[in-house]
Amino acid sequence: MTTPVFALADEYITSYARLHPLSAGMIGISGDFGFASDLGPDGEQQRAQLARDALARLRALESTGPADDLARLHMAERLEAQLALHDAGEWRRGLRVPYGILQLLCSYVALAPRGTEEQWRTTAARMRAVPEMLATWRRTMDAGIEAGQTVALRQAIEGAAQARRNADSRVFDRRVAEYGDGPQTRDLEQAAEAAYGAFAAAADYLEHDYAPHAEPSDAVGAERYLLHARHTLGADLDPADAYDWGWAELHRLEAEMAAEAAKILPGAGLDEVVAHLDRAAPLTDADAYLDWLTERHHRALEELDGVHFDIDPRLMRLDVELVHGSSAGSAYYTGPSEDLSRPGRTWWPVAEREQFAVWSELTTVFHEGVPGHHLQIGQAKVAGDRLSRFAKLHGSVPGHAEGWALYAERLADELGWHADPATRLGMLKASAMRAARVVIDIGWHLDLPLPAADAARHGERWNFETALEVLRERGRIAAHRARPEIVRYAGWPGQAICYKLGERAWIAAREEAKARAGSDFDLKTWHTEALDLGPIGLGNLAAVLAGR
Repeated sequence: MTTPVFALADEYITSYARLHPLSAGMIGISGDFGFASDLGPDGEQQRAQLARDALARLRALESTGPADDLARLHMAERLEAQLALHDAGEWRRGLRVPYGILQLLCSYVALAPRGTEEQWRTTAARMRAVPEMLATWRRTMDAGIEAGQTVALRQAIEGAAQARRNADSRVFDRRVAEYGDGPQTRDLEQAAEAAYGAFAAAADYLEHDYAPHAEPSDAVGAERYLLHARHTLGADLDPADAYDWGWAELHRLEAEMAAEAAKILPGAGLDEVVAHLDRAAPLTDADAYLDWLTERHHRALEELDGVHFDIDPRLMRLDVELVHGSSAGSAYYTGPSEDLSRPGRTWWPVAEREQFAVWSELTTVFHEGVPGHHLQIGQAKVAGDRLSRFAKLHGSVPGHAEGWALYAERLADELGWHADPATRLGMLKASAMRAARVVIDIGWHLDLPLPAADAARHGERWNFETALEVLRERGRIAAHRARPEIVRYAGWPGQAICYKLGERAWIAAREEAKARAGSDFDLKTWHTEALDLGPIGLGNLAAVLAGR
């Protein structure tokens, strides 16, 4: 029997889908919700009021058991964090490059089901909705201008470039070509053309109408930053502690990278070793890259199932797709639809690359696929009645999700999947990049000084160029990813820290469980129990995992 708490969660998801068809389509909720979300002030206020009403009703309900306790705890935490951002006016800053609305609209079309004529009509309808949604989005951005709450100038400029790239690269043409000749060809072509026109108009708007009103500084300051960090972590942030820990972790990883590099080319420096690996037998075309990614994803599924995890058969399908013409610098994951008819999928930007040095990307396969995002997010989708619909579909906590995915990278190393020093160096390099994210994001937005030794190398204070230099030289990021990453940190404050700080929380929780259980600790059992709990804010993670 459904409890009142679970019923409220279900009702909230259905109501939210009606108010936000774009989100419903991305999540994969079935229903006749239409295709265009109102991204203007009216739509933002309606969704905020829905959250406010749900939170008030939730607080008045009594729990009937542990499942209700968990559902209440998580739903309340997420709604409170969401409303704190709304009430501070952050909704008026409706641009986040490259993973905000301009990328979201492309993914919305890419994730549309296709195969039957009815499904292709959905693809066309989603493309036709792009101009309408961008028009309402502009009203929100105008409201920000009027209220004096705008995004940074760099976000406006980069957003204009992203919107123009969507138009000029004709980002939906691959989908139209996939359909071929048929009764809907003309409709698809016209819908795509309308979308390209809307992206071009958005670029003009950002360049000419919005940019003159944009904030000159990339940094958002302590008040805004701590609000965003609370939302992404599901916990209050101690920025000084996290900043100091981030530098210590970066220094530790640099020492470990040097030791690993010495195994590959004794006596050579780290830069020389990385250059050597990049030259050594890279894949030379995108098809070979896709084949390699697909094989490694599927191998990980087969080797984990029944050994370190019990993977639901419905999650054994994991699609892999290359992304051409994307502004995103890094791979990402989209979860299965609610009914699991759409599988989980990892997306890999090709950028301008003609060669693919995959030694450094194996660890990202584990992060985005299994045992990372696909296993964690998919496990929530197949949880049945154990989790509320809110937890399954709307309650993701970036610190929990990205922390688990980074824990998954470390777990792959613990399982011996990086016996090759090259791929292990790739794992350490990726982890160093996440540590660099912590110090860049906190230091830049809060204008904290660099430690003396690091300041001697990079300068005493943060700015865009300093952040880019630290990410390149210390985070060892691939060249095609560096600039999009720094732009992302500027536009999405508090998100870049959730990987490493989330990993720290997951590792601490596992060590606590080991200490409690002693010789009875079983890693597979702990993994199962942890994932069965669904998403949890980091502030509650240790207590919930401990059953307190």
